[in-house]
Amino acid sequence: MCGCKKYAAEFLGTFLLVFLGCSSAVFAGGQIGWLGVSLVFGLTLMSCAFIFGGISGCHLNPAVTVGLFLAKRFPAKDICGYVFAQLIGAVAAGLLLYVIAKGAPSVDVAAGLALNGLGEHSPTACSVLSGFLGEIVGTFVLIFVILLATTKLVPDGWAPVVIGSTLSVLLMCVIPLTNGSLNIARSLGVAVLHGGWAITQLGIFAAAHFIGAVLAALAGCFFTNENGCCKK
Repeated sequence: MCGCKKYAAEFLGTFLLVFLGCSSAVFAGGQIGWLGVSLVFGLTLMSCAFIFGGISGCHLNPAVTVGLFLAKRFPAKDICGYVFAQLIGAVAAGLLLYVIAKGAPSVDVAAGLALNGLGEHSPTACSVLSGFLGEIVGTFVLIFVILLATTKLVPDGWAPVVIGSTLSVLLMCVIPLTNGSLNIARSLGVAVLHGGWAITQLGIFAAAHFIGAVLAALAGCFFTNENGCCKK
């Protein structure tokens, strides 16, 4: 597959995931609640996996890319290109969301748009440690499921359904803690224009996602290959 097509798929897929998911929280969160927002993110990921899975693998998340690399399921030479495309796609989605939200009188743009937060910035004022641990566990489960769902353990064609539904379930649990990140690109995309604490906390989210990716790679290898190396 041509490299430019893979990167374009990661850019567009991440753009759609962040824009549609965060838009649902910003414009309809009061009506659909955490459950509705979780479903939008999960269904968007599922659709993107069906569309872009055969082109780029549909990572749409730097932690997924790192986790697949650690599990020996992704080449090191493509990591930078994938992560760059994901981050740029997320920022583009955040910028478009900001422009649209500025024209919506009911939206307080200055307060931030679907920002992820820890501690006092958590939706339920959970501690930083609680949010940090929640992000680790959520990222671990997501990547672990991706690693197993993309092997022969899951029937052909079902991986997008399994992965998308898993994201929805995880976000139902993590949104109350941090507003549901599990993806540093998703966090960055809406934090760029807000700045301040939203940018400062990105390092904590990134650390949680990296730890989750490492643990998922180890667990994935354990369950899929007796020699300690994951293979499709």
